Amino acid sequence: MTPSPKTQALEALIEAHATELKLPTVKRRFRGLAEEALREQQTPVAYLAALLEAEMAERAERRERRRLIDARFPIIKRLEEFRFDDNPKVPQATIAALADGSWIDDRESIILIGESGTGKTMLATGLAVCACQQGRRVRFTTLAALANELQEADSRKELGRVVGRYARTEVVVLDEMGYLALPDGAAELVFQVISERNERGSLIVTTNLPFGEWTKVFPDARLAKAVVDRITHKAHIIDTGTESWRFRHGLERQGRKRA
Repeated sequence: MTPSPKTQALEALIEAHATELKLPTVKRRFRGLAEEALREQQTPVAYLAALLEAEMAERAERRERRRLIDARFPIIKRLEEFRFDDNPKVPQATIAALADGSWIDDRESIILIGESGTGKTMLATGLAVCACQQGRRVRFTTLAALANELQEADSRKELGRVVGRYARTEVVVLDEMGYLALPDGAAELVFQVISERNERGSLIVTTNLPFGEWTKVFPDARLAKAVVDRITHKAHIIDTGTESWRFRHGLERQGRKRA
């Protein structure tokens, strides 16, 4: 049924006001929700509440999408995708408790330590995605990428700005601590970021090295000790073990192909 000229004029006015007020969901959904309100005999107040709730919900979704983009995850993984049966060494109850984000309020950190393929990066990403969903500002980087970014910033005389940005971010994921030794000068720059964040923000660190071997990454023994001291202070240390479920799944897939 074609709306009356008066209704069409009112709808055009609503669209214009919604555009001016930057309410895209109201503009898109006010007709459909009005029809639904008529069918269900809702009061005008109930209709208005439903319309504004839809606007708020979509704004929250847009903000979450923006936070996930700004975090720069290489791949978005969620905790519900992690198969704890594949790695029973990972304490499921502890991970579930950390998912609520209270450790971020307390400026605590998480260290996931274990061999390659044991789920460290997936768990780190899943916990960081939870933080994004809770409205936190998150940044994901590998140790190598951070070192490169800081060296480039230093060469452009922009080191203070970049270090400040990392210091203000609520959660920084520092992935792959231990796979590569830091080049000359980079270790001190990375320490600067870690030191600036100390007790000001939370870290999630993944590493395949026991703490006693961090001199393989930070060649100066005193600097390595200082990094360990700051990162482990108020930290939840989770051992993901030595058995690679990724390797095991690869063998299983090969076996199925042969069969």
